[in-house]
Amino acid sequence: MFADLPFWAYLIMVLALTHTTIACVTIFLHRHQAHRAIHLHPIASHFFRFWLWLTTGIVTREWVAIHRKHHARVETADDPHSPRQLGIRKVLTEGAELYRREARNTETLVRFGHATPDDWLERNVYGGRSWHGILIMLALNLGLFGAPGLTIWAVQMMWIPFFAAGVINGAGHYWGYRNFESPDASTNIIPFGILIGGEELHNNHHAFASSARFSSRWYEFDLGWCYIRVMQAMGLARVRKLPPVPLIDRGKQHIDLETVQAVIENQLHVMAQYARDVIGTVYEEERASADRAARALLRRGRRLLWRHERLVDASGVERLEALLERHPALRVAYEYRQRLQALWQERTASHDSLLEGLRTWCEAAESTGIKALQEFARKLRSYTLQAA
Repeated sequence: MFADLPFWAYLIMVLALTHTTIACVTIFLHRHQAHRAIHLHPIASHFFRFWLWLTTGIVTREWVAIHRKHHARVETADDPHSPRQLGIRKVLTEGAELYRREARNTETLVRFGHATPDDWLERNVYGGRSWHGILIMLALNLGLFGAPGLTIWAVQMMWIPFFAAGVINGAGHYWGYRNFESPDASTNIIPFGILIGGEELHNNHHAFASSARFSSRWYEFDLGWCYIRVMQAMGLARVRKLPPVPLIDRGKQHIDLETVQAVIENQLHVMAQYARDVIGTVYEEERASADRAARALLRRGRRLLWRHERLVDASGVERLEALLERHPALRVAYEYRQRLQALWQERTASHDSLLEGLRTWCEAAESTGIKALQEFARKLRSYTLQAA
């Protein structure tokens, strides 16, 4: 006998069911399996696997392999779902098909699908009969809710393909704001990660992929992280990794190897702070004294001043060069940004050469006469790995 419920009750039921699926994706597939940011108790892990089998038919190894490949090949021709390569419309509307196509790529599964569940249940039920769970969910919905159960089931089936495969993979690399200038086009779509369990904070995730928490600013809310904290209190989860937190010792004004290690460990924080405190300050100073034509040029090139060079196209390079040509102070600030970033991009550099490079950078920055740059260089000397 199925339940005869008012419309609002059906709506609540749909939201509850789909949100449970979202929680399974972000906690189990994404943070636990793909990035090993958390460790889950077997009870929680098996519940997540079972629910995903019922509501999505996702095979853990396939999802994990495709997502890991996305991070490893992001924004390149090998990225399974990059809107910069494939176009935003294709990723938004055909995201699920892009996923299925990549899931058929044996090389992807072998190279990126390691350390995923490979027990009897996975081989014979969750992976071996992935469509059976979806059909069982359809039967349950029809049995519990009658004809409305078919609509509930249809929404459940579309929820992950639309939001995860389409919105996050598409809009999350196309629109939105960025806290960190990672070398990919990832964005935070909105600051309140409720509807998709925190997955909206996509730029934060790409900046610190192995972090269990996606929120970075005070106004960002990661509901998935809240669930993890509750599970942690219940003994069902253990956090393995969080983003690095810059430590500043105001009394420390000499650069040593600890300074270098702290700066490199917090490089994305350092560059985000440089964008705000140096480039942002110099930009506003130049804007305040600019005429109308110069202000228009400044406005058009503003974002290019801190955009990662991999994400600037040919027309952007031209606009940026025109802007820097007209504003020497901005050119200095921009060039010092590039020089600072180059310090940790030299993978074969020894500790001694990195130490000398950072010392040279700070000394040169302090001699530029640009107040914001001088203050930033002095603050950089204070970075440490130990709490003051």
